[in-house]
Amino acid sequence: MTTIVRDIFVFITAAIFVAAAVLITTGAGAHEFKVGAIDIGHPWSRPTPKDADIAGGYLTITNKGKTADRLIGGASPAAGQIEVHEVVDVDGMTKTRPLANGIEIKPGKTVELKPGALRIVLLGLKEPLQLGQKIKGTLVFEKAGPVEIVYNVEENPGAAVSGVAGVSAQHKHH
Repeated sequence: MTTIVRDIFVFITAAIFVAAAVLITTGAGAHEFKVGAIDIGHPWSRPTPKDADIAGGYLTITNKGKTADRLIGGASPAAGQIEVHEVVDVDGMTKTRPLANGIEIKPGKTVELKPGALRIVLLGLKEPLQLGQKIKGTLVFEKAGPVEIVYNVEENPGAAVSGVAGVSAQHKHH
């Protein structure tokens, strides 16, 4: 009898671990989007101050195809327009500037849009972004076309560079 009880206990314990692993994996995968050969991982933005009219959008883009594609733009009901920006050093000052040709994603490669680097810029915010909010958006790829995404508004304590105020102060081309 002891062997049967032990076997049942081991079976139930294993089933619980498998179920937990499935739930964790499903939760992590719930914030990914796909269009054609392009996978978009965890779009997010930071909360903004009440007077901010600009926010950064961050995510990863993986090209699982055999040809390069290009992120060329996007839209969001939360902003007047969306641009794709890079961060550059101009006369010792860090500034952002729009990329006229977007961002190329080579086959088999992942590009990370993150604070202090490449990013999506949401211009003309209609209201401040608040912690926990979900912001709908669309990204447009040259070959794969448009894809609907959702930006999670969250704190990112691991990002040490370039807060929202820094983006606002650096944004000079308009």
